[in-house]
Amino acid sequence: MRHKFVEYIPSQIEEDILYISIEYDVAKHKCPCGCGADIVTSLSPARWKLTYDGETVSLYPSIGNWSHGCKSHYWITNDNVVWAGQITNNQMNKVIRNDKEAVKKHIGGSSKSKGFIDWIKDIFRSH
Repeated sequence: MRHKFVEYIPSQIEEDILYISIEYDVAKHKCPCGCGADIVTSLSPARWKLTYDGETVSLYPSIGNWSHGCKSHYWITNDNVVWAGQITNNQMNKVIRNDKEAVKKHIGGSSKSKGFIDWIKDIFRSH
């Protein structure tokens, strides 16, 4: 899989390309199984981390397409798709619960995130 850094993710994306928008903290690609699904990964401490080594990119943790019919599960490591094994429904539900908890912790446990001005004020209060 090749990667392409862009400001805006195009509405029509090509297969075998991972589009990455650093400005909007998002990456998007076609599911590598061939089902045609568009897969969006939000980049944040509570979701996926992107590593760029100057030549290749990696996303961590694995990508599990639980809401798609294919249920594909894989990593993107050094521009390569590395397939993971199938997981059970119980394991899938546990991953989904853990993801939701990570997001809650990341945004401070509230159901909505703070406004930008409040966030800036908090930064200056802590220094």
